[in-house]
Amino acid sequence: MEEKPFLTYDQQLQKLIDKGLSIHDYDSAKEALKRISYYSLISGYKTLFKDTSSGMYRRNASFDEITALYLFDEELRSIFLKHILHIERKVKSLVSYYFCEVHGENQQEYLSPGNYTITRQNSRDVQRLINALTHAISLPTHYDYIVHYATNYHNVPLWVAMNAITFGQLSKLYQYLPNSIQSRISREYPHVSERQLHQFLRVLTSCRNVCAHGERLYSFRINESIPDTILHRKLNIPRVNGQYICGKSDLFSVVIALRYLLDPNEFKTVKRQLSSLIRNVLTQCPSLTEQQLYEQMGFPLNWSRVTRYKK
Repeated sequence: MEEKPFLTYDQQLQKLIDKGLSIHDYDSAKEALKRISYYSLISGYKTLFKDTSSGMYRRNASFDEITALYLFDEELRSIFLKHILHIERKVKSLVSYYFCEVHGENQQEYLSPGNYTITRQNSRDVQRLINALTHAISLPTHYDYIVHYATNYHNVPLWVAMNAITFGQLSKLYQYLPNSIQSRISREYPHVSERQLHQFLRVLTSCRNVCAHGERLYSFRINESIPDTILHRKLNIPRVNGQYICGKSDLFSVVIALRYLLDPNEFKTVKRQLSSLIRNVLTQCPSLTEQQLYEQMGFPLNWSRVTRYKK
């Protein structure tokens, strides 16, 4: 494939004009390209405004709309990241508490393979987790609290080490804990089993990474999936070949995970923020329909009823 040539800002805008995109304020559009970059803005957010067969922009599609969708996605990442971090903090607290309740505060306990559920299939993964935990508490490190405990006590309890591990490592840690500890943790979340909690954490981990790295979120899709829930059934989400068509491995699956793992009042805040954000972007993007946006997000049209039903 031939590498694309360098284009000046003016050439980039002319390219968009030639493809039928309306540019109402040329100078403002040029500043947006300087601030965001053509690749991040246009390549990342043009899809909903283009005709796939002709490669041209749809009639009345504008540069302002693409910019509005980009800013919508930026706000979307902010909302999801904030509340996923709240879940991460709570799960870290619960994992360290219930693990140490059984095994004590010595670091050798969470670095011992014998304290995890090991099978022939996962033994290497468990060892990789232990290696990661070992690295997290090793000196030298830029974490002052790790230095303090390692230097003064020659021991970094799990509740201290938790601050230095990633959400992905936390998900693995929970996954390989014995069922007896998993069940104590999952009981803190009504209507969530040990296995379901792990599935929720894996999807949230992927979403958190997208948010943290500033990647496109509104069209979020992953290979992982959350379990079928009562909410899928109550919202009458259609099935194809026995599988729900949305709310499994898309952005709405993250919404469902938040519904189960956040405090009810906090989730209502999330829903209110999402509703407002969606209304605003649809107002700013007149050539974009509600259905088109929802299909990209994996949201059913009645998604806002997610708080009407018990979990």
